[in-house]
Amino acid sequence: MKSPIIATTILLATFSAQAANPALSKLLSIYFDVKNALVNSDAATANTRAAEFVKAVSTIDMPSLSAEERAAFMPLQDKLISDANAIAGTTDVKVQREKFKSLSDHIFTLAKAVKLSDAPVYQQYCPMQKSYWLSNEAAVKNPYYGKQMLTCGKVTETLK
Repeated sequence: MKSPIIATTILLATFSAQAANPALSKLLSIYFDVKNALVNSDAATANTRAAEFVKAVSTIDMPSLSAEERAAFMPLQDKLISDANAIAGTTDVKVQREKFKSLSDHIFTLAKAVKLSDAPVYQQYCPMQKSYWLSNEAAVKNPYYGKQMLTCGKVTETLK
């Protein structure tokens, strides 16, 4: 009788250890909103969602993070805030897209270090901008050019 209970406990502990932290998952979700706004050339939404990203990063409850998550997040925290503030600080979509490059690089660094999503996350690449971004879908929708070159790019890595 004890064996099934112990096995179930170990199994649950393994799955919970592999689940994405909700606070960090929220960052990825808002990042996707910024990316989608840039895909749609919607500078106002990119501005608003980037400001929300700043608030979310700034209010992460450090004690709720595991040691591994803290070690990955803390060196990136100020960079993520700076990147998102640069996007939130303008309604010029060209400037937002330029600043999005750095935000994408930093969120990818975090996503590589710790699990941000229970669903696959796709790193995609724009050869024209020589820049990357993350997406929650494999289909390419380029945030650097929007409708001009919507499907320009390719998936370079999938994080599971």
